[in-house]
Amino acid sequence: MLEGLMLGLSAAVTPFNLMMVVFGCIIGTLIGMLPGLGPMSIIAIMIPVAIGMGDPTAALILLSGVYYGAIFGGSTSSILLNAPGVAGTVASSFDGYPMARKGQAGKALTIAAIASFAGGTIGAILLMIFAPALSSVALLFHSAEYFALMVVGLSAIAAFAGTGQVAKALMMTLLGLILGTFGEGALSNTPRFTFGMMELQAGFSFITLAMAMFALPEALFLVMNPSRAAQGDSGKIDNMRISRAEARSIAPVIGRQSLQGFFIGVLPGAGATIASFLGYAVERNLATKEEQAEFGHGSIKGLAAPETANNAACTGSFVPLLTLGIPGSGTTAILLGALLALNVTPGPRLMIDEPDVFWAVIISMYIGNLVLLILNLPLIPYIAKILTIPRTYLIPFILFFTLMGSYLGQNNATELLILVGFGVIATILRFADYPLAPLLIGFILGTMLENNFARAMQLYDGFGFIFDRPMTMGLLVLAALLVFLPSFRSYRARKRAEGVADGD
Repeated sequence: MLEGLMLGLSAAVTPFNLMMVVFGCIIGTLIGMLPGLGPMSIIAIMIPVAIGMGDPTAALILLSGVYYGAIFGGSTSSILLNAPGVAGTVASSFDGYPMARKGQAGKALTIAAIASFAGGTIGAILLMIFAPALSSVALLFHSAEYFALMVVGLSAIAAFAGTGQVAKALMMTLLGLILGTFGEGALSNTPRFTFGMMELQAGFSFITLAMAMFALPEALFLVMNPSRAAQGDSGKIDNMRISRAEARSIAPVIGRQSLQGFFIGVLPGAGATIASFLGYAVERNLATKEEQAEFGHGSIKGLAAPETANNAACTGSFVPLLTLGIPGSGTTAILLGALLALNVTPGPRLMIDEPDVFWAVIISMYIGNLVLLILNLPLIPYIAKILTIPRTYLIPFILFFTLMGSYLGQNNATELLILVGFGVIATILRFADYPLAPLLIGFILGTMLENNFARAMQLYDGFGFIFDRPMTMGLLVLAALLVFLPSFRSYRARKRAEGVADGD
């Protein structure tokens, strides 16, 4: 390992490769801030540039920098405008945006930068140590295990349900699952619920749905409430630092979610989005009753958890890519295509045949995370000044980026009609106090849940896979615990309160 690290260090710290790290991080951060223009789009655009370099090491360093730079920068629009830049930062808006509304935009961006840096750095260390061993663990996951993992993700609805709102959260999750069935199924080419419209053949776009659930309702709320729109948040951007008490509070969260996010990222098909949602859910369930009440209203733990998890998962997704040649997400699938175009074959022999590529990428991750921290922390006061702009002027920009992001995602004008329709429905649901996050979770996980369940049923000829595979059973038990743990804690708190009352 030491020999590999020295080899990677000598390859990564050349002036050209260092320039590629910085360039990739800057491009990724800027693109990540724009709603709808995620890492998949920019990496696909930059593949010809990377191939033109001729050097596989420099090309992969550049594309990797764009990838985790986009995830790092995607939190900015989530926190400031409630318009998630990439799918992996949707959960960051749940508490990041309320913090910005309370005049703590600078602190929220600082926490996001520190959590992202810690998650990415710890993930790089874990990648270096565990990559060979984890590649064999990833091979143990078959369709049955992925189905169970999706069930664990859906069990996170308890984390997004306030007191007495579990039924509403469940209904929204089911609605998300239903929306995920539109379009062609992965196991058959038969269109479902398209009503004869070719535009629905591919189903609904996640970017469109995310914009409709979060960004568009916010703009409509500001339009319907002119006094709130005129206020802005000017004069409140003066708290950029976090206190020692706050640092001690989020330190365990960052530690736990760095590990959890990395191991979720290792699983092919999981990715940063699932890691961020699960990270948020786990930390809310672990929090005290007083801290749980803050989640969704500006909790620093609720912001640190998804930011750490999604960056650690980005690093973890390189394990199956580099060691097995299996893409862990849509973005790493594009990276796989770039590697093959550069005549680099990822797989178990990559560390032996081309160790300079493997170790240079890992070293570049250390450097890239440091570059991202250095770039973002000094810019926080200037980025946060977006909130000093009166909301009256911000509304057109929010609407523009929302509509542009939705259109560019599919290059389809019908997508704009779908966006507006879902945006109006989301606004009504928000007025009725329905949580919107469970709908998005159901939509994201629904397709993967359906596909893996169908494959498992075919392979094992029925429900036998649940009992035949211990790992599947273990994950389903974990999902059941995540669902019933909040109810148990409420029951225990009620009994404790009754005991105190009897004592009086």
